[in-house]
Amino acid sequence: MTSIKDDYLNYLYKFGRQEKRSMFGGTGIFINCAMFAIVTPTSMYIRGGDSLDEELANSGCEKFRHVKKSKTATVNYYEIKNLFLTDQSKCDRFVKASIAFSCRDKSFKSSESNRRLRDLPNMRLTLERMVKKAGVLDVDTFFKVGAVNVFRRVCEHNGQELDHKLLWIFAGAIHGGHWQLLSEDHKQQLLDEYHQQVH
Repeated sequence: MTSIKDDYLNYLYKFGRQEKRSMFGGTGIFINCAMFAIVTPTSMYIRGGDSLDEELANSGCEKFRHVKKSKTATVNYYEIKNLFLTDQSKCDRFVKASIAFSCRDKSFKSSESNRRLRDLPNMRLTLERMVKKAGVLDVDTFFKVGAVNVFRRVCEHNGQELDHKLLWIFAGAIHGGHWQLLSEDHKQQLLDEYHQQVH
């Protein structure tokens, strides 16, 4: 007997070859390295974008909320479980639109001329400056060096160990998602790796 989650995963498979990764307390679904869906044990969400946001909201699709202890992170993914059950053709159309937007957005962000550190998830101008001062000057270097080494360099440049949240912000930027959505295991792994380097 298949679970509800299996039903959702099987449904999404028909839209093309996919990769899966654990994230946001569920499973992130990717096509061509662009994440477009999150599947949890009880529901299914697709990424919004452009006019799709309004269409999904008008169809009664709620935004995905990831609750962690006292904080709730809302991300641009919408629940399509009810549409899946009641209006499969509309659901299909929304999933296709979500995949198209996600792939377009991914290729835009990965094109050399448009890649800036401040444009990555979680990053902003102050963090871009901080990272550049530590010798990581562009997005390609940022990705190659990796979150742990970027964090180490920034700490060394500042002459002190900074808040570990910064390490997770960098990891989220590389993984393409909000840092609060990294699993506790992943965060601990990054921290262990950092401590191994500095001790």
